[in-house]
Amino acid sequence: MQNGEGVTNATEGLDGTVWNVVGHTYTPKLLSDNAMIWHAVIPADTFVPPHVHPTQDEWIYVLEGDLEVDFGFESGNVTANKAGPGDMVRMPMGMAHGVYNRSGKEATCVFGVSPARKLFDLFGALHNVTDPEELVRLSALHEVDFLPPPPDAG
Repeated sequence: MQNGEGVTNATEGLDGTVWNVVGHTYTPKLLSDNAMIWHAVIPADTFVPPHVHPTQDEWIYVLEGDLEVDFGFESGNVTANKAGPGDMVRMPMGMAHGVYNRSGKEATCVFGVSPARKLFDLFGALHNVTDPEELVRLSALHEVDFLPPPPDAG
């Protein structure tokens, strides 16, 4: 599916689509070969584990609440970068990152990727998936690679 000219209303997703992905509510707003944009509601104390988009640049524009985006997994020197309303988080293609809401309050934001590649289909496949191994397997099939848990996570 791709959308052409028009308006995606504030309360709607493309063709009425809304996904539950890792406990977050994702509502797609734009899809083309060049980009995908979605609105996200990120409940308190939820996260997207560290992962890499090897074929896409990604960004987050925070609307309400506070997020932390961790970088540095490749070097082992992980840093938490805080982002609040009006802040833009940039996650270049190939850079591992994890997104966390550690604020105790819900956050809302707009995510985007460029190019769109297989992400729309991935979110459809991940809708309501709760098994971590299945999430990792499906993501790898759609060009998103999750990092293995650290050795001390167990």
